[in-house]
Order: sequence, then structure tokens, then C-alpha cells
Amino acid sequence: MDRTNHYELAFESFLQARRLCYVAVDETRRALLGDVPVKSLDFMVFGRDGARLVVDVKGRRFPGGTPKNPRRVWESWSFRDDVDGLQRWADLAGPGYRGLLVFSYQLHHKVEMDERTADLYCFRGRRYLFRAVEVRDYRKHMRVRSPRWGTVCLPLSVFRAVVRPLSDFVRTRDDEEIPF
Repeated sequence: MDRTNHYELAFESFLQARRLCYVAVDETRRALLGDVPVKSLDFMVFGRDGARLVVDVKGRRFPGGTPKNPRRVWESWSFRDDVDGLQRWADLAGPGYRGLLVFSYQLHHKVEMDERTADLYCFRGRRYLFRAVEVRDYRKHMRVRSPRWGTVCLPLSVFRAVVRPLSDFVRTRDDEEIPF
């Protein structure tokens, strides 16, 4: 976890507000699996009914683009190394662990959204929407976005089919409390 990244701080606050058990991973150094460096994950999250997740948070703005030319697209891109590393961490964690790419969308103040929307969260005066995709699904459907930058993404129709509110994976909704 990067303590200077507001997307990751908002995600951590969301976990705390839902009383979820988690471990924030220090990303200051790349880990080695054998002799191969692998990108660190951001969080390990433990939810209701035994949900065990390894999480990489992807901060995005909605709409994206520039103020003069906003792009009203829910961006789903990631670095290929991040996707590969997250899958390796999920496999290494063991049976029952699932890798999740969590898209933490910071919503522009003019974006209208029903306040009852699952996983809409306010943090430090900003609104965030948390959506997640299992890394196995992402890998199955990802396409190269930029070979030069090493980025991949999902076609919009696929993204819409596989993305879900984060609470679906931790088995909690905004109005539930998790007893520990």
C-alpha cells in the first residue's frame, strides 16, 4: 500500500468502515518469488463466510480525460506486470484465495449517482466507487492496450459482464456489520 495514494487510502478507509479484517502490504520494495521480482499486492482482505482476497487497487477518475474533453468511460486498464503479479500472489496464497483488481473510481463532483449505489463511498471530501474484477477473468479476456507501456485492458462489453461491486466479494453491503 502506498500511503500517499488517495485511491488506496480511500479503499483502506472503506474496509475499516465495513469492519473488514485486512493487511496493507508495504510496496516500497518489489518482492522476489525465487529469483524473479514480482509486483507487490496492495492488500489481503478477509471477509464474511471465509472470503480471502489478494487485492491490487487501480485508481481511476470518472470521467477521465481532460476538463475540456472528458471521457465518460469506466477505464479498466492495468499494467500487464500488475495482472501477472496479482495472479502469482493469489496462487501462492493458497486454495480459497482470489485475486481481485479493485478499480477505485474517484467521481467528479458533477457526476450524479444514487447515494444507495453499492460501494459508493465518501472519503476526505471526495466520492469513490469501488468495483472489482477477479484476476482470472481479467487475464482470460484482456487485450493489449499499449505494447510500449505494457498495458492491457478489457473490451467494454466484457468489462460490463465481469465487473461487480466490491461488496459482492466480501459479502457485505453498506448497511451490514461483520461480527469478528
